[in-house]
Amino acid sequence: MTNSSNIIVQAPPEGIEGQGFFLTSLEKAVALARKNSLWPLPFATSCCGIEFMATMGSHYDLARFGSERPSFSPRQADLLMVMGTVAKKLGPVLKKVYIQMAEPKWVMAVGACASSGGIFDTYSVLQGIDKIIPVDVYVPGCPPRPEQIIDGLMKIQEKVSAESLFRRSSPEYKQLLKDYDLE
Repeated sequence: MTNSSNIIVQAPPEGIEGQGFFLTSLEKAVALARKNSLWPLPFATSCCGIEFMATMGSHYDLARFGSERPSFSPRQADLLMVMGTVAKKLGPVLKKVYIQMAEPKWVMAVGACASSGGIFDTYSVLQGIDKIIPVDVYVPGCPPRPEQIIDGLMKIQEKVSAESLFRRSSPEYKQLLKDYDLE
């Protein structure tokens, strides 16, 4: 049976009735768990890192979004938050950190420098981390306010909850990794 908002309401199985029971798909349950338990790895190189520290503090409290456990090991993180200027010499290190992260993983470029090189249009500064690793969300600003970083995290959460369990094994995703020379 269906109600007016196109939600399919299934009759409960025999013996499982009453309040407190609901049915959902495994994919939606996993997406809900992933969305609310992101473990960020802060890769901070300059002033955007200070704004991230403020975001983790009690006034803004990033913990209320399920990200209270920053990981400083790429093998235990699923959200790479790149904050600040990335020199070209640091590029291979950033790429190695990304490769060491387990799937599924997401990347957030925080600030103008991580997104586009910022004001440093020089030979030594990487003009955006998307030159070496795929980026899921860009957070603008120089440096961005903690509210903007929280908004970026919420955009990541939206992306995580909408992502299929099988996207990472899709031909499109494999092609993306090939394009970045990450396979």
